[in-house]
Amino acid sequence: MAAITTGVHHRSYESELRLRHTTAARVRLALAIVALVAIPFAASPFWLSVLDRIGIAVIGAIGLNILTGYTGQISLGQGGFLAVGAYTSGLLVAQYGLPTLLAVVAAVVFTALVGAFFGLPALRLKGLYLAIATLASQFIIIWVVRNWDAVTGGTASLVVPVPELFGFQLSSNFRWYWVILACAALATMVARNLFRTGIGRAFMAIRDQDIAAEAIGVDLTRYKVLSFAVSSGFVGLAGALTAHWRLIVTWERFTLDVSILYLAMIIVGGLGSILGSIYGAAFMVAVPAAIDRVGETLQGSFIDRQLPAIQLGVFGVVIVLFLILEPRGLARIWQRMKDYFRLWPFRY
Repeated sequence: MAAITTGVHHRSYESELRLRHTTAARVRLALAIVALVAIPFAASPFWLSVLDRIGIAVIGAIGLNILTGYTGQISLGQGGFLAVGAYTSGLLVAQYGLPTLLAVVAAVVFTALVGAFFGLPALRLKGLYLAIATLASQFIIIWVVRNWDAVTGGTASLVVPVPELFGFQLSSNFRWYWVILACAALATMVARNLFRTGIGRAFMAIRDQDIAAEAIGVDLTRYKVLSFAVSSGFVGLAGALTAHWRLIVTWERFTLDVSILYLAMIIVGGLGSILGSIYGAAFMVAVPAAIDRVGETLQGSFIDRQLPAIQLGVFGVVIVLFLILEPRGLARIWQRMKDYFRLWPFRY
């Protein structure tokens, strides 16, 4: 009788270091790529817009997960850092005439520096105290945006010209889809490989036990501040893309509600998981959009009148259910499904 092999067995370091260990994983990746390429040709304008929003949210969620899920540093300032990226890139293009690509890169760098500055309290604070400190950064950044009239325009909206990339005007959601998809794919690959390096492993050591990490030679000051900078850089990219995609930048798009939404994304998707950031962002953007569509078909009904309350209710219930039933989120559910079939017939 032929032997039955279950699980994944590595016979070399090269095999263990591969991003995709099995044929099934490579097939799933290929199918996902085919689906991502085909979807925009079949999607309606509404859902194409939702896909663009999901792509931008994926980048921001990955950034927050690097900080919270992988380094263990709680942050409630996501909306503020998104505002930094959006206003930096929008102002550089609208007022100084910089090319869009250069403005986006500058926004990423500047947001990383701002994030590193606000990450300094992490050197002395942990847990709830750090959460309150990052919450302060949210309010400080929005206050500066609203009151620095000479630079940001204050409460007035910042109008950004239609961006141009490699000779093409990004004037439609279809064209934006490919740009956002490329940025999200790049962010995913960078983040995935970051945790295969010494820097990423230092982040995870701090998350698991910072005193033990310091005992084995991890410089807590350097890596905690660096984690805020790297995370904020991803968020700055998401903010810059938001500015150029929407063409109008206003502080009202970057309130505390946005920070809480991004925190919900990584909780629902799975803390400490890059794929979880993708699943959580897609879930938390697509579900409210689907509720909106249902409301449009039921105009004048009770559901239509109570739509905002229903959305908030679903938002809260989903977070509570995941915290109780599956704290590791959608990524863990998907992992269990894969393990069930990969370990068959020894599913237990």
